Amino acid sequence: MKTIFDAATQDEILSRINKLTVNHEPLWGKMNAYQMAKHCTLCDDMMLGNIKIKRVFIGRLIGRMILKKALQADKPFGKNSPTAPILITTADYGDLEEQKKEWIQHIKQYNHFDNPTFVHPFFGKMSKDEIGVFTYKHTDHHLRQFGL
Repeated sequence: MKTIFDAATQDEILSRINKLTVNHEPLWGKMNAYQMAKHCTLCDDMMLGNIKIKRVFIGRLIGRMILKKALQADKPFGKNSPTAPILITTADYGDLEEQKKEWIQHIKQYNHFDNPTFVHPFFGKMSKDEIGVFTYKHTDHHLRQFGL
């Protein structure tokens, strides 16, 4: 399985991010290219430990089961999954090129990942391996959303 901690996988992701332009339209969902890049940057902030989000009750009940299913083999994430409100940008537009630079910096920070106590707001405590696969799949999901 691909993981964000693998150098070749990171290079692939960075190449795809660099191809993103304001002219890219989503194949599904409501976000434009800037909003998607901002959302992914915020998600990386959470995974890297820069943002802490409180656990949701339903996640305590079924989070681990859903995580196990989400991380299955090479099956990509489904479309239109719910997300925590704090990880949704309310700005309709912004500087996509600056947002891409910030997102790329976040991806590179996984080379020095050190957040062993990470707790996802829905899935709960995640191992480094789970974080690596989840982060890759989440990023891949949103890049595919824009045809990349």
